[in-house]
Amino acid sequence: MVELLAPAGNLPMVEGAVANGANAIYVGPRGWSRRRDQYEMSDEDVRAAIKIAHAGGAKLRVAFNTNMQSHEIAPMLEKMERFVSWGVDGAIMTDIGAIAEVHQRFPHLTIHASIGANILNNEDVRFYRSIGVSQVVADTKLTLRELASRKEQIDVGIEILIHANKCYTYLGKCWMSPYHRLERTTDSFGKDLFKGSPNRGGLDYRVCMESWELYSGEKKWENSVALKNDAFFLLEDIPHLIKLKVECLKVQGREYAVPLVERIVRFYRDLIDACLASPDADTFDIAPWRSRLASIEMERDSARSDGTRQLLMEARQPLPAI
Repeated sequence: MVELLAPAGNLPMVEGAVANGANAIYVGPRGWSRRRDQYEMSDEDVRAAIKIAHAGGAKLRVAFNTNMQSHEIAPMLEKMERFVSWGVDGAIMTDIGAIAEVHQRFPHLTIHASIGANILNNEDVRFYRSIGVSQVVADTKLTLRELASRKEQIDVGIEILIHANKCYTYLGKCWMSPYHRLERTTDSFGKDLFKGSPNRGGLDYRVCMESWELYSGEKKWENSVALKNDAFFLLEDIPHLIKLKVECLKVQGREYAVPLVERIVRFYRDLIDACLASPDADTFDIAPWRSRLASIEMERDSARSDGTRQLLMEARQPLPAI
């Protein structure tokens, strides 16, 4: 049975995702999960999220998907030990060394390689399997044929992003934002927080969505250059992904309002159930679902535009004096 994995940036979102049919929820411990801290959770909130998810028959995963320095490994393991003792069902991770350490310390914990691991080919998959990963997020550029080939050749779970964005470089590995603005702080536990670098536990300013011009020296080549960062909903591929028996369909969006996330999760829950009840993916009628998705997409686009505008305004502010 394919799993629907939903985001949660707060406890009401956990409740809403479970109530609307998510099989699993992922949350981010504060400072460790590539989001502004208001969309991450304290340890006690993670504990409450585990209880809410389990009470609704869903799993709860924690995202430790930042890149870590050596001195951060020990506190990360302490935090992970706490979550494991509370019954967390898995971890979503990026950093190779951190993955290996977590697998060694907690060999029975399910570890998913995040989109930030940039797993592009089968040899990448085999390497991550060797250090303890059981499920990998497929690159958004892979075709259905390439996914089918991977399923046939390697014993690994495949996770597909069905609501996310396409980056003009590598999704989940942004190096552009911190070049524009980077503010370093430290939390009360000594964890470095780099505001502007999602790779190091801060927010992404989405500066790729600014208005860019292209110069060669003093000569302007282009008045307007668009750096691709389009949000998307997968629709037509869903019946075929289910037919391929991919293990997980993942919705991103911890930063959105709870009602919007609930609508997205309910849409995909109903679509997945309809696909499972259909005898043939090739003849599944997607047209009614396209019109239903349109209103959700409009609401998402509006929310994303507002969020991007706020991030860009913040990115233009000078750094505070040290």
